[in-house]
Amino acid sequence: MKRFLILFFVVFCSASFGQNNFMLGENYYRQGEYEKATQIYKTLYDKSPYNTTYLKRLISCYQETDDFLLAEKLLQKRLKRQPTLTYLNVLLGYNFERQQKKELANQYYNNAINSISKNPSYGGIVGRMFKDYNLLDQAVSVFKKTMVLNPNADYNFQIAQIYGEQGKFEEMFNSYVDLVDKNPKNVTFMKRFASKYITEDAQNETNTLLKKALLRKAVSKPKNVWNELLSWLFAQQKDYGKAFNQEKAIYQRDKGDLSKISELGLVAFDNLDYDATTKCFSYIIENTTFIEEKVEAHLYLLKVAIAKKDDEVENKFKTVFKQFGENTNTINLQSEYADYLTFEKNEPLQAKKVLNKALKLTKNKFQKAKIKLKLGDVLVFTGKFNKALIYFSQIQTQLKNHPLAQEARFKVAQTSYFKGDFKWAKTQLKILKGSTTQLIANDAADLFLTITDNEPIDSIPSGLKEFAQADLFSYQNKNQEAMVLLDTVLSKYKGMPIESKSHFNKGKLFVKSKQYDLAISSFEKTILADQTEIFKDDVYYQMAELYNYHLNNPEKAKEYYQKIIFEHPSSIYLVDARKKFRKLRGDTI
Repeated sequence: MKRFLILFFVVFCSASFGQNNFMLGENYYRQGEYEKATQIYKTLYDKSPYNTTYLKRLISCYQETDDFLLAEKLLQKRLKRQPTLTYLNVLLGYNFERQQKKELANQYYNNAINSISKNPSYGGIVGRMFKDYNLLDQAVSVFKKTMVLNPNADYNFQIAQIYGEQGKFEEMFNSYVDLVDKNPKNVTFMKRFASKYITEDAQNETNTLLKKALLRKAVSKPKNVWNELLSWLFAQQKDYGKAFNQEKAIYQRDKGDLSKISELGLVAFDNLDYDATTKCFSYIIENTTFIEEKVEAHLYLLKVAIAKKDDEVENKFKTVFKQFGENTNTINLQSEYADYLTFEKNEPLQAKKVLNKALKLTKNKFQKAKIKLKLGDVLVFTGKFNKALIYFSQIQTQLKNHPLAQEARFKVAQTSYFKGDFKWAKTQLKILKGSTTQLIANDAADLFLTITDNEPIDSIPSGLKEFAQADLFSYQNKNQEAMVLLDTVLSKYKGMPIESKSHFNKGKLFVKSKQYDLAISSFEKTILADQTEIFKDDVYYQMAELYNYHLNNPEKAKEYYQKIIFEHPSSIYLVDARKKFRKLRGDTI
């Protein structure tokens, strides 16, 4: 046992020493200190002559210091001792290519390629070696030859990646499709790697090539997987109606479950494609036999009706309740109805009755918590802050660390802010800034900054109290009252930190009422008044979106997306701004 422990210690120390030295060598190599790196890699290679990584790095160091003869001698010696290591021919060939000796290089490259005929098992490492040295044509040739010689070998994935690097997108997609054809389980890999090359633009060359490759396969070898991939492609392009047609084809062929169509409907709804949302959930209602699926589908059709300001929303709710009843199956519908009554029809008392009835129908603490959150919202809407805080606090106590408890904590902070209790609001928001729910964490951070940046100092009024009241008016859909109060803040507290935030909130109110030119004017005033520049990226994003989607001015939209990209690299809007900027610029992959 003692000998074993000593041996283990020696091996462990040796491995640790090797790893540390390798990292040191890598550091020298990246910094271009090749002489120092050479000494380290030579020591490592002498101790571990079968380690390919050490060998390749040592050869590379020799080449970077123009010691091509040393590299050649080392490789020739190794190849003479172990002729089965045919991949060394690639390293030798590349060594000659670095010296502009193309004929000699090709001679060794051909030696490596020809060795596969004798033993196809060499194909994988030889192909990878060619790829590592960016000899991509040779790598493809090796992988293809290996698959011919060994039908069990599959290098379509490697070939597809190489075609992508070469810009041969048609060949790339055909290789990915072949990979999926052999094994449909590879569809996840294909989506992951194909997503690097496609865009939201349906007319983009790569999008078109992928669609053609899938349609060809769908005709020659009909399979559900081609419909699945077409649906995925259309969804990336935000063509949710076309994606629905593909999902419908899969369902009609197999009569499986409707979960994919439901998922697509949710994505379409989140992206404001209400026509596609309606198609998805109407289809579910027509085809499902499950009450739960029918009820959820009706819920989203009603959400669409509310979003589109449909005059028949009220009657549609009543029709659904008449069909399914007011029971445990329709609790989410009842909650949505209460939300509609409060924020769209300004009937909070009626909403409260609906929610109190629903509360008695809940089956578990999670359903109960969701209804209590809605009840709290209604109470805040009517200005009954203390009663609302009781409901929110109950949820925090009953569902500790659950996302619903975090949402309740944010509502406690928001309600305290509305009523002017800024100290308690800050206490709650400090905790929430690290929330596992990103949306809540962002909202918490934003409200925390609003309070801390504008708190009264030495009891001198700062405008925060009036500003919070204006926020409450906006929450209650009293937009005109909110606007008047913000104008009061701007006149009384000009030059103070609250000024920029007030212009910003006025801009958002103008957006809400579709007065886009006035919104732009308010956002421009925000930028002029913002001395801290804390939320300048928010302003740029709002302006870019207005120019992009409402004012038909793509050049101005590009200008503001670009400001986010270059001036605010840590902004939460960066990824979206970059994507939209490239689309407006007409970039292709």
